[in-house]
This record gives sequence, C-alpha cells and structure tokens, in this order.
Amino acid sequence: MSRVEENKGTDSYCRYLEGDTGAFDEIIHLYKKGLIVFIYRYVGDLDVAEDLSEDCFVELIVHPRKYKMKSGLKTYLYGIAHNKIKEYFRRKKIISFVHLESENVIFSYDNTGDDLLKSENERMLRRTLSELPKEYNEVLYLHYFEDLSYEEIGKVMGKKPKQVYNLAARAKKKLKEKLERSGYRHEE
Repeated sequence: MSRVEENKGTDSYCRYLEGDTGAFDEIIHLYKKGLIVFIYRYVGDLDVAEDLSEDCFVELIVHPRKYKMKSGLKTYLYGIAHNKIKEYFRRKKIISFVHLESENVIFSYDNTGDDLLKSENERMLRRTLSELPKEYNEVLYLHYFEDLSYEEIGKVMGKKPKQVYNLAARAKKKLKEKLERSGYRHEE
C-alpha cells in the first residue's frame, strides 16, 4: 500500500470522527482484505479471521480517540490485529502458523496472467517463508507483503525499530539459505 493510500486511511478516519459515517466504509474498503489475510495466516480459519478483522474495526468505533495518529492507520489496525490474534490464542491456548500454500486464491495479491509464469517459484518462496520461525515470517510478511517500515513493524510487534531491523536481517539470511538449498531461482 502506498503512502498516499495510507494517508487516505488516516484522512478518512479524521472525517469519520467529524461525523462523516461514509468515511468509515472507505477505511473498511482500504484495510479489510489485508487484515483478513494477516489474521488468517495465524488462525488458519477464514471465519475466525473475518471475525477478528471486524473486531479491529469495532475497536476504532468503540474507542475512537485511542488512535493518536502518531503512526499510520494501517499500522494501528495491524497492531490491534496482532493483539486480537494473541488474545484468540490465549483463549485457545495454542499457537499455529498456517502455510501460505493453503491460502485461498482470493488472497493472491497479484492475480494476473503474468503471475502464472512465476507461480512455481512463488509457491516455493511462500512455502519456504512459512517454514521460518514465527517472528521471522511475521517481520518479512509485514515488510514485503504489507509494505510496512521497520518502525511501523516495531509498533505492530511491540519492538524497537533497531530490533526489527536486526530481526529482518536474520530472517532474510535464513530465508536465503533455505531458498538456495531448495533450488529457488530468483527471476529479475
């Protein structure tokens, strides 16, 4: 998501706070799918992911002044989602990370004909990514798939930007090693 779109989310939320109820629909349109994908990767149940994503939006409605606009609205929502996931697993007393290969086609970011040519390498990349430790997987997913900065990821994960930078460096190194062993070929 571009910074323009991120600003649009924050602007929409400001309009919502000023009484424009239609602005909240814009927020949902901007972030709902991404939140569902993010949550689904942890819970492995689409219905639960949809419910938890709705809970994130409910937080914005029930506690409208908690968001202080110190970070982007997307970062704030993913932070809420991160906490909702932890709360969900505390209730269930399990932690599980779903392999990306089991995701439905609706979660594909680039669902075009050109991507069919890269599908095998992409599957291998996603499978290898899902084999990484949870924190490595999460930091790379948030950075590359959700386009969050290390500072924003730190807010989501409850870490300092330097910790996220170091975590990302270790995650990239581990991913590269695993991909090289599996025969992955990066196409420019």
